[in-house]
Amino acid sequence: MTPLLRVENLTMRFGGLRAVDGLSFTVHAADITAVIGPNGAGKTTAFNCITGFYRPSAGRLILTGADGRAHALHRLPGHRIARRARVARTFQNIRLFAGMTALENLLVAQHNTLMAATGFGIGAVLGLSRYGRAERAAIERARHWLDAVGLTARADDPAGALPYGAQRRLEIARAMCTDPVLLCLDEPAAGLNPRESDDLAALLLDIRARGCAILLIEHDMGVVMRVCDHVMVLDHGRLIADGTPAQVRADPAVIRAYLGEGEEDELPAAAA
Repeated sequence: MTPLLRVENLTMRFGGLRAVDGLSFTVHAADITAVIGPNGAGKTTAFNCITGFYRPSAGRLILTGADGRAHALHRLPGHRIARRARVARTFQNIRLFAGMTALENLLVAQHNTLMAATGFGIGAVLGLSRYGRAERAAIERARHWLDAVGLTARADDPAGALPYGAQRRLEIARAMCTDPVLLCLDEPAAGLNPRESDDLAALLLDIRARGCAILLIEHDMGVVMRVCDHVMVLDHGRLIADGTPAQVRADPAVIRAYLGEGEEDELPAAAA
């Protein structure tokens, strides 16, 4: 089976520092794939290359859609990666439009689709029926995702007034309103309490069931072990482990990366 995303020898240099060093992996359609590792391992840098915020120093990033068309992400401008290759992402820090309502945030995500459907605003000015249909479809999609993340009752509330966990879910819903084939999430469980983490895990499984692949960076190992099909571990920009959650959890190289050389020998037996 052709993978959805192929990352081949990805390298990102900042001066003399190699933040990502020869990284290669694949992501398959309808899988949840996690990238984990200690702070400074190069996880977010790799994400920024995949989503177009950085142009890689070397390597290839190939996304193959359901129609068989291949997109060379390493050559596309960042805004075209989202529109043409259908890659969406969220960030470590919440980036909602705090003064807009939850519903409006999801409509903004569909701005490009609405503009194209209405002749870049001309149809809206003239009151053409095509604009009305596009607007109703956008509202329907927004309401669908509000329902999926449990925020229908808060649709008209300002996004900035929502609880932190709800803002996290709204940000994921906004990304899904762009109809991605690959959803990239940067630490979606950061700052969540255990109940909110459970809600997030259920949401990720629901998104996967809808046929969207997920690539996430995460430090919450409870979420990773529960929902992921495939886990990769980075350390100092290099891939040190790749496999199922159970395989990665038992890998000695992963234990050393998190605990440090020899530190497990100094711990009590139960902790080690």
